[in-house]
Amino acid sequence: MLEIINLHAKIAGTDTEIIRGLNLTVNAGEVAAIMGPNGSGKSTLSYIIAGRDDYEVTEGDILYNGESILEMDPAERATAGIFLAFQYPMEIPGVATMEFLKVAMNEQRKARGEEPLKVPEFLKRVKEAAASLSMDMNMLKRPLNVGFSGGEKKRAEILQMKLLQPKLCVLDETDSGLDIDALKIVADGVNALRSPDRAVLVITHYQRLLDYIVPDKVHVLYRGQVIKSGDKSLALDLEKNGYAGVIGEAA
Repeated sequence: MLEIINLHAKIAGTDTEIIRGLNLTVNAGEVAAIMGPNGSGKSTLSYIIAGRDDYEVTEGDILYNGESILEMDPAERATAGIFLAFQYPMEIPGVATMEFLKVAMNEQRKARGEEPLKVPEFLKRVKEAAASLSMDMNMLKRPLNVGFSGGEKKRAEILQMKLLQPKLCVLDETDSGLDIDALKIVADGVNALRSPDRAVLVITHYQRLLDYIVPDKVHVLYRGQVIKSGDKSLALDLEKNGYAGVIGEAA
């Protein structure tokens, strides 16, 4: 579903290269974890997949279902089924969460040539998804992410994911700032979306998230390259021994 080929990318308008010849394949039905020390390029990779314009791809390609997405803007990528859950979700004053969800869902339906959801059906879907994440519906009447706790922001991101049903879910350090109860709820929401026609890319520093979202594959990112791949046991080894050994092997 996702194939990254010899990707090189830098901060736009600078010579600062962050991604340096990265190769990665994530198949449909797979949960893949990206781990690595600070500054290795993990979040940058997620932003590039989503199409943020503050990074410039200088070489290589990103294929989604066999087609390059480099010329697609972020909205086109989202419509095609690519979803990014941010480490620090943005607050949007003046935009009610419910209104944001309705517009997002109906824009997606419009792009697929479907009729917009009528209000009763929209509310039914939101209530069911919110209940599965232990979210208070009153929270959804507030401006998007404004005044939300860290856990509430992450639940709101997973709620969007459940409602939009993307095919490629990229989670950028979703466990950041979560207590154990919120972590379990968010992980349950992600696990409920696992399916043979969906891929999930989980970016994390720590094994603890992978206790709840068990990956099929683990990839270690260092200095903008994947330097080692393995199964879930690789994450356990990194938790126990750190990155020094893996980095040493790749040197």
